[in-house]
Amino acid sequence: MSILTGRLFGDAAVEAIFADRYRLEAMLRFEAALAQVQAEAGLIPSQAAPAIAAACDPDPYDIGQLAEATRLAGNPAIPLVKALTAQVQAAAPEAARFVHWGATSQDVIDTGLALQIVAADAAMAPVRARITAALTTLTETHRDTLMAGRTLLQHALPTTFGLKCAGWLDSVRYVDQRLTEAVNAAARLQFGGAAGTLSALDDAGLRISAALAQALGLPEAALPWHTRRERIADLGAALALQIGVLGKIGRDIALMMQTEVGETLEPAAAGKGGSSAMPHKRNPVGAVVLVAAAARAPGLASTLLSVLPQEHERAVGGWHAEWEVLPELFRLAAGAADHAAEILEGLGIDTARMRANLDLTQGLPLAEGVALALAPRLGRAEAHALVEAASKTAVAERRPLIAVLKTLPEVAANLSDDDLTALFDPSRRLGVTHGFIDRVLKDD
Repeated sequence: MSILTGRLFGDAAVEAIFADRYRLEAMLRFEAALAQVQAEAGLIPSQAAPAIAAACDPDPYDIGQLAEATRLAGNPAIPLVKALTAQVQAAAPEAARFVHWGATSQDVIDTGLALQIVAADAAMAPVRARITAALTTLTETHRDTLMAGRTLLQHALPTTFGLKCAGWLDSVRYVDQRLTEAVNAAARLQFGGAAGTLSALDDAGLRISAALAQALGLPEAALPWHTRRERIADLGAALALQIGVLGKIGRDIALMMQTEVGETLEPAAAGKGGSSAMPHKRNPVGAVVLVAAAARAPGLASTLLSVLPQEHERAVGGWHAEWEVLPELFRLAAGAADHAAEILEGLGIDTARMRANLDLTQGLPLAEGVALALAPRLGRAEAHALVEAASKTAVAERRPLIAVLKTLPEVAANLSDDDLTALFDPSRRLGVTHGFIDRVLKDD
């Protein structure tokens, strides 16, 4: 990870959880717990467990040396177990033979990953709650704030900023639920021994597995999942979904921050959003990070999907391809959530500009309502064609649409001036906007 750009896209707490020190600590937690439950079950001498646990302090281990050994061994568990055994040998030689009893490298690494997943999810939860709270406030506050709804980047119909925020909120809640489900499914004990049968433990395997899961605070899998990685892939997809939803919010805000639009502003801070050349700039730097993270996430998630067809009981490279991908997805998700929370909690909103932009096209976004009002009298197709032609005239002559319509005999014969005035009141053309907002807020 780049020191210069890493803090832009990441989150310090989650990065620490997926750093080498925490990874080492998580794997050693597995080894200490394994020895403890095996001693309690009488599979290894009772005095071996405290000796092994004492050697599971990560401080004495040289991560640089372990990294060099990993390059040769093919995974970090092999050199770690050797180093752990040496530590135990030096302090309690009789206990050294019982280190890593009945386990395999993948048990250590995958269970360590499960512990990291739980910790990372816990670290991200408060920030996700901040996003939900900020969006709830924005939705409630701006339920009546009129603005132009835009389709294909052009004015469509009137809407409210509250409805837009409600849409963001509904998406955020959905991906939060998906991520919680995916974390709960993926963060499970991995314990199968050399080929997923726990044959080294004879008939004690199930008892040890259950006790080990309880000791580590992890759910017990129905059976070892060494080469069944669908839950890891699903977790990666859930993280990518969360990043993508935040990216949509970032893109919307960036578009509304355009000079010609000017409806929103990211919160200001010293040194934030400036330009090295243009002193006047206030750039949407937080939104930029959200959009950039959303562009990166699908490729990472696709890697996890692509390695699902793993060979037999131990993968040839597929498992290994996950090692840096899932942590990177967590890092991007956590960093994006940090930026999103900061943006949404301090978002500047120019309600007057929103209304002015809605009025910019002099009533064109209200053309649909006029056509619908005329349709019972003229027929749908004829009413649509009439209002379409009037809209083109209004644009060409730069006149309000209502003024053009008042000159047409077909309109005058069917709609009074009061009717037209009501049809051109955007607050009366919001459909069930408030009902949709209430649904989302009620779903809290």
